[in-house]
Amino acid sequence: MIKARVGDRLDAWLKAALPFLFRRPLDPNTLTVMGTLVSLGASVAFGLGEFAWAGALMLAGGAFDLVDGVIARHFGTTSAFGAFLDSTLDRLVDMTLVLGIAAYYASEGLIGHMLLAFWVLTASILVSYAKARAERWVPQVEGGLLERGERIGLLAIGAILDWMVPMLWVIGVLGTYTVVQRMILAHRELVRVAASAPRREIPVATNGAAGHGGNGAAPAEPGAELRS
Repeated sequence: MIKARVGDRLDAWLKAALPFLFRRPLDPNTLTVMGTLVSLGASVAFGLGEFAWAGALMLAGGAFDLVDGVIARHFGTTSAFGAFLDSTLDRLVDMTLVLGIAAYYASEGLIGHMLLAFWVLTASILVSYAKARAERWVPQVEGGLLERGERIGLLAIGAILDWMVPMLWVIGVLGTYTVVQRMILAHRELVRVAASAPRREIPVATNGAAGHGGNGAAPAEPGAELRS
């Protein structure tokens, strides 16, 4: 939601706030990997129960994730592989962060909290999966109340302020709502694409076909072979 509202203005804000990052070309893929490693450190901190440290590492890792795309666009180094790498590592971070939280709660015997974390994990995966699956047929499926940036931000706030359980409830509820939102959006777009696609006519055999080696029989009713 925030990403859709901010749009390209984020690039200008980052260039104004961090001009030193744009003085010489940096490899955006390297930044992506570095951000992932920092975020994986946050996952370990969650597993050890060091939630404040985990939140700080999440913010640091998120900073890398924020600037890699802006730098790639600024220097004209965007690539299909870069987008693939960024998306894949984002999914890795999403899963390991929540698994770290779940592991800590399990070690403390807080089974209810652990199940809450698994709900958040499931909702987070489905939000991303619904988008990726729908984009096999439609160019782009964006939007939703709780996208990745919001999820990461809420997790970091919950970790730093020791509000993790309330934040997990918020992410679980809003994440599930976002899954439904994207399913509705995907259905609408897929119906529109199907309606605008040209219809293919099914050829029908004519009597003249028999005179050229055909038997002149009408085509079998669809599905007839399944009933024979």
